Amino acid sequence: MKQVIASIDSYNHMAETVVDYAAWASQQLDAPLVLLHVLEKGDLPVNSNLTGNIGLGSREALLEELTELDEKRAKLMREQGRMALEDALKRATDRGITDAATLQRHDDLVETLHELESDLRLLVMGREGSKESSAPNHIGTHLESVIRTLHRPILIASGDFKKPERFMIAYDASPTAKKLIDMLAGSPLLKDIPCHLLMIDADTDTSREQLKEARIKLEAKGFTVTEEVAAGEVEPVINERVTSLGIDLLVMGAYGHSRIRQFLVGSTTTKLLKSAQVPLLLLR
Repeated sequence: MKQVIASIDSYNHMAETVVDYAAWASQQLDAPLVLLHVLEKGDLPVNSNLTGNIGLGSREALLEELTELDEKRAKLMREQGRMALEDALKRATDRGITDAATLQRHDDLVETLHELESDLRLLVMGREGSKESSAPNHIGTHLESVIRTLHRPILIASGDFKKPERFMIAYDASPTAKKLIDMLAGSPLLKDIPCHLLMIDADTDTSREQLKEARIKLEAKGFTVTEEVAAGEVEPVINERVTSLGIDLLVMGAYGHSRIRQFLVGSTTTKLLKSAQVPLLLLR
């Protein structure tokens, strides 16, 4: 059975938010929850080559001591990750998840997720990791790599958890966006949550007809949908609508065409990931 995977690198406020959204998604999808901690190889201490830097008599003893210290540090880091998973599991249990599993790996995060992809239904990860600044306009070092690599839906959590009460779809009528509509229509994740369908383009008969087509698909599956065509620059218009309409979750295709395509191809991607004030659900 395909799983919801929550990726955490330590237990902090962002990890709590990730667990909360993952627990909510697990319940919505009726899918098992797996809490994942990856201790990357670069995080572990590496023995220094001190050959030639110290006297022959003391070299072996010093190298043995350094090796022992590195082994202790590696053990402590693994233990820290295990404790983070325990804390995350307790929080998931408090959120009503009775059968969550934990998984700890010593590998590259992107490679690990790629390996788990066949069993992955939804990945939940934080906008920034524990090593990065929690200040606004900052994203984690792994985030864009994960987005570009995986072909599964990714929920990017930020801020405090808030159960979505209204979500918005950034729609451009591209093949990717149409598949996005089909995926949402067939998924229980956002069922019974009002949807605002936004197209940033000239207000023409064609754009109106394209929006109508998407709205009808969603309404046929029981969604309550409002629609809008708006002119302007993609990023600021989306962020303004999120604020003015009280949107709790922004949904868009990870890759698209026309103006939306900018998001995950160049600098506009990073800008949106940084500036969005609500979680993002990216669909491939």
